[in-house]
Amino acid sequence: MLRALLLSSRPLSWINTAFPFAAAYVLTAREVDVRLVLGTIFFLIPYNLAMYGINDVFDYESDLRNPRKGGVEGALLDRRLHRATLWASAITTVPFLVALVLLGDPASWLVLAVSMFALVAYSAPGLRFKERPFLDSVTSSTHFVSPAVYGLVLAGAAFTPQLLALLAAFLLWGIASHAFGAVQDIVADREARIGSIATAIGARATVRFAAAAYAAGAVLLLFTDWPGPIAAVLPLLYVANVAPYWSVSDADAERANRAWRRFLWLNFGTGFLVTMLLIWYALR
Repeated sequence: MLRALLLSSRPLSWINTAFPFAAAYVLTAREVDVRLVLGTIFFLIPYNLAMYGINDVFDYESDLRNPRKGGVEGALLDRRLHRATLWASAITTVPFLVALVLLGDPASWLVLAVSMFALVAYSAPGLRFKERPFLDSVTSSTHFVSPAVYGLVLAGAAFTPQLLALLAAFLLWGIASHAFGAVQDIVADREARIGSIATAIGARATVRFAAAAYAAGAVLLLFTDWPGPIAAVLPLLYVANVAPYWSVSDADAERANRAWRRFLWLNFGTGFLVTMLLIWYALR
């Protein structure tokens, strides 16, 4: 069961939520304190277990038809583990949420509430934002942007136009990434009667939408504080990653999995470069 829960939490993606929170908090507060430690641990493991675990439970029928499930790209949870996964998600997140509420203020509570609502609403029955085209991509992006916003608010940041441009670029990156990730699942999702941005507008249009969102994010980065404009080249790497599938058909959509696997590793490379730029910014 522990191995299944670990696999369900997508260890390769832990850094994608913990790093935005930690970077935002440290660059604003300029200190290491209990809020930084608790928040980083929360967004590293419990948050991801809840986000992906809930998804794996309620996407089980689709995952059965999806050949890429059962590895680093997502667990194929046995039905016997569904209840345990939901309990594990609650047990590991609630203590951190209580502590973070006690250490925060009303503004941080609001951001944390939005973040957790988006986490649950994406997959949970009755809401299922993941089956609402375009809202699915926005909600998925919120999963990654909200930890950064929470870190900023918790540390008392001032939201300047440059910072808002940075957050908007990050949001567009997440929207584009989710949309492109949905392309490879078109066949499995349609067989399971699960909607998504990709099943709604088709593989070709979704790839082009993703490329445009990445490019728009690059433009927004040009309006951030120095050395932020240098980072404008990074979204273009993602454009190059999806470009070979510009005209992919729905029938061949599963071919996009090759680019999705590159995407998982591309995140580490761009994450390193973003870290270097953040260090440069901090030492100015």
